[in-house]
This record gives sequence, structure tokens and C-alpha cells, in this order.
Amino acid sequence: MIMSLASALAKPLLLAMDPEKAHGATIAALRTVPVIAAGPDDPRLAVEAFGLKFPNPLGMAAGFDKGAEVPDTLLRLGFGFAEIGTVTPKPQPGNPKPRSFRLTQDEAIINRFGFNSEGHAAVRRRLVARAGNRGIVGVNIGANKDAADRAADYVAGIEAFADVASYFTVNISSPNTPGLRDLQQTAALDDLLARVLDARDAATYRTTRKPVLLKIAPDLDLSDLDDVVAVARKRGVDGMIVSNTTISRPATLRDKATAQETGGLSGAPLYPLATKMLAQTWLRVEGQFPLVGVGGIDSAETAWGKIAAGATLVQVYSSLIYKGLGLVDEIKTGMLKRLAASGKKSLAELVGSGVTDWA
Repeated sequence: MIMSLASALAKPLLLAMDPEKAHGATIAALRTVPVIAAGPDDPRLAVEAFGLKFPNPLGMAAGFDKGAEVPDTLLRLGFGFAEIGTVTPKPQPGNPKPRSFRLTQDEAIINRFGFNSEGHAAVRRRLVARAGNRGIVGVNIGANKDAADRAADYVAGIEAFADVASYFTVNISSPNTPGLRDLQQTAALDDLLARVLDARDAATYRTTRKPVLLKIAPDLDLSDLDDVVAVARKRGVDGMIVSNTTISRPATLRDKATAQETGGLSGAPLYPLATKMLAQTWLRVEGQFPLVGVGGIDSAETAWGKIAAGATLVQVYSSLIYKGLGLVDEIKTGMLKRLAASGKKSLAELVGSGVTDWA
């Protein structure tokens, strides 16, 4: 409650700042200001996926805490899990600034960060320091822009974080690193997943087996989605995250000028496209592994809709910029009300029940 109030008071100040500076100020505040932990979650919100037990299905998406500076603070605020990164092997600055733009009328963001990262070593030090803490913290891994062998960079990510990550996300769907989305093509994806999963299995001598998830773009056509899911199923990934930002620009956008900026669009306008892709993915996976739904969630209603469209877990980020941290409790409380009204005993009964509304 206190943090939610502070977030609400700070929101006008943050929205008046440059988006990237506002983000930095938010991370600094979360790193230094004491946070009163949210109370325990209602057991009806508990979810099991990838062999992990989540206290609730709402996670912080990758991109917010790129350097693993505040994962435990996020968990104390009531998130069921936090995903840090994207992290690249070597430090890299990312694309030139400015590279983050608000579409305030649309409650959307366009970014072209380009995997700005402190690198494996710096992020690993922070994760090692919190290794004894409870809570699920995933690591989103990527490749350096200048990598000669991008698959090798993902393997290096597995090797660097195998003993400190709760799970891994293989991010091949950012639109802001030239050629990265080419890794979604069948032959390249098959090679990448084979090498990444071999590295994960090889690391089990020093740690438990960690789930590996694949994060895809919402811009795939359905024939390409057929291929991506077929490779993911053949190689035995533990799950998929649907989806990353989009390079498309919906006709409904009101901020036409800012919409011309190059980069990936996230926030409320992404919801229809990402949710359609989620439903189509759910149909193709046929229950082999769980899905994480992300893109445009800004309320209990939209979180509920993602789960009905096939998600076992959901993630948020952009909506917090416009609605503040009080959204975390709002979503969880609203989902409990909907669960009670639906007569369902758990969220597991909801998963995929509304796919036909989207597919």
C-alpha cells in the first residue's frame, strides 16, 4: 500500500522526465528505498509450471531490470516472479540515444535499446549475492551485436547463470538487434536450441536442471509459427513466451508522430496482436509445455484474457509506466474476484478456455 501510494505520487514526475532517465530513477529508488513486503498470496493464485511453483501468475517482464539490480524488491512488491535481462556476454552500450519514446495517449512505448547490457560478469555477481534468497528469478539471455556466432553467445549465457537462474529465456525476438529475428528461421532455430539445451543439460552436474523458454515475436506469420513451434516441440523446450514487442503500427494509434519512431512497440496497443499469437501458439503446442503471455496487460481483465487465451503465467512492464506499481495488487485482487465469480477452483481451469475468441 505504501509503495503503491509512493508510486502514484511519483508518476507525474516520472512521466515529465525523459523515458530512459525516468526508468533509471525508478530502478535507483527501488534499490535504495525500503520496501514493505506484500502479504502472502491467496493460494488460489498459485501456479505450477516448468517444474516451478509460483505464488501467483504475475511476473515482471524482461527489460525492466536488465542488470539484476532489484529482483528481490520486485518479489517483495508482490510479483510472482521476476525476469531480468536481456543479458549479453560482453558489456555493450546498445543503440544511440534517444531510444525510448512514450505514446502517452495510447499508453504505449516504442523502444530501440538494442540489448544494452552490463555483460555476464557484472550481472552474475549480483545474482550470486542474492542466491540464498527465496523467489523465482529468470534470466533472459541474448547475443552481442558483433557476435560472429550468436548461438555461442546463448550457450555462454546458460553456462554463466546455470547455478543462479530459476529459469532461462532465449530471446531471439527483439527487433532492435539487426538480424536477431533470423534465428526464428527453422534451420537456425534448430541449431540454436540444440546447442542451448545441450549446454543446459551439461550444467546439471553443478546445479538442478533449469527450464529453458523461447521468446518469440508477435509478427510471425502463421506458417512461420508452425515451423517455430515444431522445432521447439522437437527439441523439447520447457515453455514459450508470447510475445516480444511488435514492429507493426496499429491503425488505432493516436500519437501518429511518435509512432514513426523505429523500434518495438509495447503497451496497450500490442494486446490484440500478442494475444492472437498466444492463442495460435497454444493450439499448436497441444499441451506439450506451458506458455507465458505478455503484451498489453494493463488490468485484471486483460490478464484474465491472456490466461483464457492459453497462458499459464503472464508478465507486465509497459503498463506500470502509466498505472504505477499499484497495478500489481489491482490485477491479483481482480483475478481473485473473477475466479470466485466464475466458479473455477484454480487458474489452471481457465487456461485456454477462451482460445476460440482469438484464434
